[in-house]
Amino acid sequence: VQLQAFGGGLVQAGGSLRLSCAASGDTFSYHSMGWFRQAPGKEREYVALISWPGRRTYYTNSVKGRFTISRDNVQNTVSLQMNNLKPEDTAVYYCARGRSVSPGTDSDDFDSWGQGTQVTVSS
Repeated sequence: VQLQAFGGGLVQAGGSLRLSCAASGDTFSYHSMGWFRQAPGKEREYVALISWPGRRTYYTNSVKGRFTISRDNVQNTVSLQMNNLKPEDTAVYYCARGRSVSPGTDSDDFDSWGQGTQVTVSS
């Protein structure tokens, strides 16, 4: 599957961005999806995960209440609505396809990755 992420940009603290990821070329069905991020000098971490077909979602503690992950199984897209952004949210964000219907939190639980989109939050 090919994953293309878009929607990143520069925003002031307190602002919002919506990231989207389009899947093509292989099945989107029966796979969990996730958003990860990697800040300079830090390891990649999971941000938000969603099961197939979308009944369960998971968030890392630092984004709970601010970010919302969703998926459209007809359009084969997964989105991440990010509100009340903070400077510490600055990172390259990646979408990824999980190996199974239930998502894991480790990068090894995902088999396909998008190219990443930069999110920069200024203070």
